[in-house]
Amino acid sequence: MPSSVKALGQARTSGASMAPQAHCCSPAAVQRRLPILAWLPDYSLQWLKMDFIAGLSVGLTVIPQALAYAEVAGLPPQYGLYSAFMGCFVYFFLGTSRDVTLGPTAIMSLLVSFYALHEPAYAVLLAFLSGCIQLAMGFLRLGFLLDFISCPIIKGFTSAAAITIGFGQIKNLLGLQDIPRQFLLQVYQTFRKVGETRVGDAVLGLVCMVLLLVLKLMRDHVPPVHPEMPPGVRLSHGLVWTATTARNALVVSFATLVAYTFEVTGYQPFVLTGQTAEGLPPVRIPPFSVTTANGTVSFTEMVQDMGAGLAVVPLVGLLESIAVAKSFASQNNYRIDANQELLAIGLTNVLGSLVSSYPVTGSFGRTAVNAQSGVCTPAGGLVTGVLVLLSLDYLTSLFYYIPKAALAAVIITAVAPLFDTRIFGTLWRVKRLDLLPLCLTFLLCFWEVQYGILAGTLVSVLILLHSVARPKMQVSEGPVLVLQPASGLHFPAVEALREAVLTRALEASPPRCAVLECTHVCSIDYTVVLGLEELVGDFRRHGVTLALVGLQVPVLRVLLSADLKGVQYFSTLEEAEKYLRQEPGTQPYNVSEDSVPEHKIALLKA
Repeated sequence: MPSSVKALGQARTSGASMAPQAHCCSPAAVQRRLPILAWLPDYSLQWLKMDFIAGLSVGLTVIPQALAYAEVAGLPPQYGLYSAFMGCFVYFFLGTSRDVTLGPTAIMSLLVSFYALHEPAYAVLLAFLSGCIQLAMGFLRLGFLLDFISCPIIKGFTSAAAITIGFGQIKNLLGLQDIPRQFLLQVYQTFRKVGETRVGDAVLGLVCMVLLLVLKLMRDHVPPVHPEMPPGVRLSHGLVWTATTARNALVVSFATLVAYTFEVTGYQPFVLTGQTAEGLPPVRIPPFSVTTANGTVSFTEMVQDMGAGLAVVPLVGLLESIAVAKSFASQNNYRIDANQELLAIGLTNVLGSLVSSYPVTGSFGRTAVNAQSGVCTPAGGLVTGVLVLLSLDYLTSLFYYIPKAALAAVIITAVAPLFDTRIFGTLWRVKRLDLLPLCLTFLLCFWEVQYGILAGTLVSVLILLHSVARPKMQVSEGPVLVLQPASGLHFPAVEALREAVLTRALEASPPRCAVLECTHVCSIDYTVVLGLEELVGDFRRHGVTLALVGLQVPVLRVLLSADLKGVQYFSTLEEAEKYLRQEPGTQPYNVSEDSVPEHKIALLKA
């Protein structure tokens, strides 16, 4: 795509996120809520061409993936397609990234299989409730809560999910029957029944995997097309690019043709997908109760059955989608609005539940296809959505012949990159303590996903709190002890500070003066003020002085408000050391409005 077109597309697509804060009824505020208004007035034929190509490429990718991910979610195959089109239309109006595509993903499908009990009604209700929670977070601007889920937790969860999803498809790859879905039982039963492998499924599955890997390698190594290339070379490059980009559809179509050929001969060596409900999904409200053979399950009972899924599914969905959006925004030099993304994902799930969708989020793989195809605006999603709807309306009868081994190959090759082997070595070199939440999350996610994420988050928060409670201090020994905290001082750090000062200054023989160098301290609380007051009293009783140096305005404001008495304040460390060594010509500032330097008093009164 021409660089000028691409740059303009970036600017228009990110216009909503870069708009200044304005009145709720101003044009800028409307553009923030409807980002389409930022780029639609300047839409061009060149953009239309690029968006059409990108939307077609993503559509050919999402159709086989949606069928495969429905298997991961434990739902009939049509539910994957039901979940694949609503996000395309909603994001067209509300999305702030031109690259992101919303739809079913491997990780969300895995979570649905955990929390929806393999029941379509539960999955659809989970989408509705998750969307409501995500919308509420967007309106309340609670996107910052996702910042408490650190990178090691995300890597641990996604790596465990990749293994769980990938191993869960071994049964389909080998044609094994009656394999439970619980991971540990699944591992045991798969190895126990490996002797029952169907040769046809195993051969077809492995051939499909090899084809997908070869096509992916070709896609990664196709050189870019240059205008000076001969027309024949450009055409061949275009054909290779199309085949490798649509590799999932190509391989699944090949496997379907093979299976249909065997079906015509009267011999079928493969396990097939089977009957798929034909036509578009009906528009109806989500099921708030379910009638079973044992009676009616009420809404309250359904919510209780989904349990922690009502927290895990919306949070992971938001985390995955915003991470994808930020990644591609960074690569392509534009910005996204995280809170607007929350609204887009939430509305997608709410409206999707009306057409029997299960929870969806941003897909990294399909977003990469979208970006590599040269998409200019979110309008590319319209082409993808229409393609999914056409497949539902006209192609569902052909889905009967898709071998499950081929879909298993699609899933395994899609989730393999989620397992990041390099993160362990990276954390070992950078900060080994981060391996603790990573490994804890990774291991517990094989038991229950919510326990893995909760335990990892708890450990990360404890590590964070430990750094607050025990801040690092730089200590300079000498006639005058100098202590420099490396960060802010808050109430959990008071005892550590007191212990450090008392041990090094007052318990020495003889006791010596000390300077607390506060250049890096940007905030303190009332408990810290009380601790400082006690320290000043301790120093006075021992006949020595505690001085403060480099107090910033917020800290001075707190000290003035607390009316702390007897504090010796100096502007520089040199002045403090001269005074404490009883050198003439140096006097401290008392912490009062009359003695604080004028430029800081002005800031305090501002």
